[in-house]
Amino acid sequence: MTAASTAPKAAPGTQSLQRAVALLRIIAFNNRSGSRLVELYRRTGLERPTVHRLLQGMVAERLIRQDATTKRYYLGGLAYELGLAASPKVAMRDICLPYLDAVAAHTGDTVFLTVRSGFDGICVARADGSFPIKMFVHDVGRHRPLNVGASGLALMSALPDDEIDRICRINVERTRRKNPRYTEATLRASIESARRRGYATNKVMDEPPVHSVGMVIRAPDGTPAAGVSVSTLASRLGSDRLEMVVRCLTDAVGSIEAELRNYVDHDRVPYAMPTLALA
Repeated sequence: MTAASTAPKAAPGTQSLQRAVALLRIIAFNNRSGSRLVELYRRTGLERPTVHRLLQGMVAERLIRQDATTKRYYLGGLAYELGLAASPKVAMRDICLPYLDAVAAHTGDTVFLTVRSGFDGICVARADGSFPIKMFVHDVGRHRPLNVGASGLALMSALPDDEIDRICRINVERTRRKNPRYTEATLRASIESARRRGYATNKVMDEPPVHSVGMVIRAPDGTPAAGVSVSTLASRLGSDRLEMVVRCLTDAVGSIEAELRNYVDHDRVPYAMPTLALA
């Protein structure tokens, strides 16, 4: 899917800005490995000279940088500075992090906090437990389709069915590129299971076998604000230990939601996530 098929119609004089933002989204999504010029113009559907001109302009402004050896593009220093300046006075991460640390300390496992950005989930915090085998299955700051991972599934389970339909439709191709065995029927069964049980489960990887358990964190108005998940070796998630992990997550979510009720100013707490993102 290209930017042209998902972006709204440009207002007069804003086309270059929208194209640059579309490129930034792709670069941010692939920031760990970097993005090649050919990938960028193919994914956006723009002409190569246009993409190259926009990239060079963003490099000059330090929004992105280009590795001198690989020629791949990454987010630049100005993007980081702008992100710091844009942080809300009371960020979801700041509220949740003490509880993530508590869950990690009690379970010994790795805990992730995910917020929604359009059709994606973004990991905004991670807490590591004492278990010697760490589950670095998701990097802080990295985007991935919202329908991937236990925290994303937990978030989706709290959304209206028509919104779930939209996310599935937009994300199907990019999900199958990473996981050819993905089916919408399996996803919907997982969402229904999460609604019934109050938590989502997900098989993260086969070797070594890693599973995750996730729960949704709701804003005071009942809408999903974030998802929190625990990832560990599948052998550590037998029925008894699964119950313990779910209890820890339930306690943490309850405490976080109680704190969120103290911050009902929507300008200070990021309840409402953007509804449009480049697929």
